[in-house]
Amino acid sequence: MKILIVDDDRLVCQSLKTIIEAQGDIEVIGMGHNGEEAIALYHQLKPDVLLIDIRMDVMTGLEAAAVILAAEKAARILFLTTFLDDEYIIKALKLGAKGYLIKQDFESIVPSLRAVQIGQSVFGQDIVTKIPGLINHLDHREAHPFDLSDKELELIDRVAQGLSNREIANSLYLSEGTVRNRISVILEKLNLRDRTQLAIFYYKNLA
Repeated sequence: MKILIVDDDRLVCQSLKTIIEAQGDIEVIGMGHNGEEAIALYHQLKPDVLLIDIRMDVMTGLEAAAVILAAEKAARILFLTTFLDDEYIIKALKLGAKGYLIKQDFESIVPSLRAVQIGQSVFGQDIVTKIPGLINHLDHREAHPFDLSDKELELIDRVAQGLSNREIANSLYLSEGTVRNRISVILEKLNLRDRTQLAIFYYKNLA
């Protein structure tokens, strides 16, 4: 089994690599440290499972997962994080992630990777106890017209102004690659085809 690890803490990446490769039949074929690297490495290396953190600089794990899953529905993505935030868990479920684990539960990482590789979904015990309550609130959350963050709204506003990716990147202090990837996430989320449709969406619904 081939694993790609993405975590902004390089020591965590190395520790995970040591734990995982101690099994003998599992190989860590790459390591990245932010969401942009996750996307690039995933498409380059084609791992069996992507093991990825959520909170990272440049681009989050959730944003990266959305881009990867938009291009490859069958991608096996397992989130490994220190955070039990309801918002993160709900987004992971809606994205179609194969699992969500807490880092402190390190003994479950390898068994979870094996389960995900054969198509199962895996959620840590702390997550499982929260899921019934979260599911009860999903319909309520869906009632909101658009599930857009403040950062996404800010980016859409600039697209609607006709700014290029470079101009948007400069105004928001981001890289052009981050802007491009975030626009892809927004288009997928809103089921829109291109920037023109996004601008029309803005003036119809947000302006």
